[in-house]
Amino acid sequence: MVGRWRDGTGTLHVVGGADGADGAEEDREGAEGSAGRAEGLSAARAAGIPLIIAASYRARARGLLGRDGLTGALLLTPASGVHTFRMRFAIDVAYLDRRLTVVDVHTLRPGRLGRPRLRSRHVLEAEAGALERWGVRRGVRVVIAPGPSTPPAPSVR
Repeated sequence: MVGRWRDGTGTLHVVGGADGADGAEEDREGAEGSAGRAEGLSAARAAGIPLIIAASYRARARGLLGRDGLTGALLLTPASGVHTFRMRFAIDVAYLDRRLTVVDVHTLRPGRLGRPRLRSRHVLEAEAGALERWGVRRGVRVVIAPGPSTPPAPSVR
């Protein structure tokens, strides 16, 4: 866990559900090559997902505005709700509690307002469909490995 978040980069890892399952079955299937979905999930877990951390007011306010896409994910912290006004693409939104456990997951089209979640302390955003591919769903816990504190050039497509 990180005490105080800073703007920058990091890596997101999906570690498993609230029941302690860590996705070993899915990883085993991916290693055997028997399921395409499991292969993608296994690869994402092994390598980690590139992450941009937006902790300052300015970085959170900008978010994904003005971008045509996103490689990886964006973590808004602290945050309990989001909107997609003036955005160019649909996004998946995962609301995380203090322990980085997923409280809720939704897909928002442009021009929508996501309701704030009471237990949410962080919000994870990614392109629509990405969170499902990565195995991020309600009850799953994620781990964030912070990278450099200076924000890199945005990953825009």
